[in-house]
Amino acid sequence: MERRKFVLSGGLVSAGFWGLKSFISAIPVIQDPARLTKLNTHDLLVPGYGPLIEDPEGVLNLPEGFTYKIISKKGETMSDGFLVPGAGDGMATFKGENGRIIIIRNHEVSPNDFSNGGFGIENQLVKNLQPEQLYDFGSGKFPCLGGTTTMVYNQASKTVERQWLSLAGTVRNCAGGLTPWNSWISCEENTVKAGTVLEKDHGYNFEVPATSHIKLFDPIPLKAMGRFNHEAVCVDPGTGIVYQTEDRPDGLIYRFIPTTPGKLSEGGSLQILAIKDMNTFDTRNWSDEIGYSMVIGKQYAVSWLDIDDIESPDDDLRYRGAELGAAVFARGEGMWFGQNELYFACTNGGEKGLGQIFRYIPSELEGTTEEINNPGKLEIFIEPNNSDLVESCDNLTIAKNGDLVICEDKDTPRIVGVTPAGKIYHIAYNVGYKSEFAGATFSPDGQTLFVNIQGPGLTVAIEGPWSSRVDSD
Repeated sequence: MERRKFVLSGGLVSAGFWGLKSFISAIPVIQDPARLTKLNTHDLLVPGYGPLIEDPEGVLNLPEGFTYKIISKKGETMSDGFLVPGAGDGMATFKGENGRIIIIRNHEVSPNDFSNGGFGIENQLVKNLQPEQLYDFGSGKFPCLGGTTTMVYNQASKTVERQWLSLAGTVRNCAGGLTPWNSWISCEENTVKAGTVLEKDHGYNFEVPATSHIKLFDPIPLKAMGRFNHEAVCVDPGTGIVYQTEDRPDGLIYRFIPTTPGKLSEGGSLQILAIKDMNTFDTRNWSDEIGYSMVIGKQYAVSWLDIDDIESPDDDLRYRGAELGAAVFARGEGMWFGQNELYFACTNGGEKGLGQIFRYIPSELEGTTEEINNPGKLEIFIEPNNSDLVESCDNLTIAKNGDLVICEDKDTPRIVGVTPAGKIYHIAYNVGYKSEFAGATFSPDGQTLFVNIQGPGLTVAIEGPWSSRVDSD
């Protein structure tokens, strides 16, 4: 069964929310073609690192001076005896010992996707673990195959020195985010519930510390961060507040305020983003039928609303949140914290459904009762509505020079750069595989870009003159 076709129902939405569900989900895309933004590609496209050069190996086209190396492949035997799982997704890097780089990598694998699991095509290697080492052992029949692997990378020799399973027994670990205290938050993009086979509910975040030593960590769900179709998170290093995206066409943006910053397992409060004084604001720009259209580049004051019943047995957080007045987003995906601001992608947002990138500037009083008088600000950073520029933006990261680096989620994807001024350029083009890029992340020194090619299960290291990007803003 194909990875994206694996769907296990998390329960029906309670009857009281069916009307609202129809209200925010049934708006047709591009209701009024006259409203489409007419953009000349040349208005936004800049040289970046120059034109992409055809790869003689037929894998990645890169600018002149850039090179790539495949450093990890699905099915390779790892240092712990398990196999490298497939469907690599979100990643982050951390400083390791003796100049090494620690890379933590998600695997967006479903319970019955044996070909992408790390235990062999018949799960024969799962016997080497105790059931409690997996979050969900699946009654011994369908152990959940998602999770994370950790790699130790030698940047000088361009080799992975060891890699191992660091989180096991979860479902569809899509993106996530790094923390300032040297860990990775891995997010489940599925809200399947315990049933006849699976033993536990899913739709949670899990924390994986960054370490150079081979270790499979206890799979502890961070339930206070909410149960929903998680995609990515990012942490404000100044406050410890965690922001979260939801990969649904009618998803919300969430804020988790931990009781103790840096200790997410101790709990906290979950809130949802609303546009101040605009009830259930629709940011998607698909249609102006409901009276709102979000202006590109305009900053909107934000309010954060409390929401209860956060373990959401009916998978209805977004419906209840919208009823409370939360803003609605078109498939929130990648998210990354920069200099006192964060960016996140909405894959299907915009008048043509080609994607949007948002920027949120937290309040100086973020998370306090006084922030109501000095609210955070949200804007659409880019919405090109032009597939020649960018399409289906997904995972993203931030380079040393402040540029966004975006993975496209389509059959023939690119890695796309966006300058702080919103100008766009192209870094790589996948010519070898009809598969999305995922998990773009730089080494701590900014010299190597790591990225996954998800379908074939490859992790690639890209090096080049990153400081030479032409600034023609």
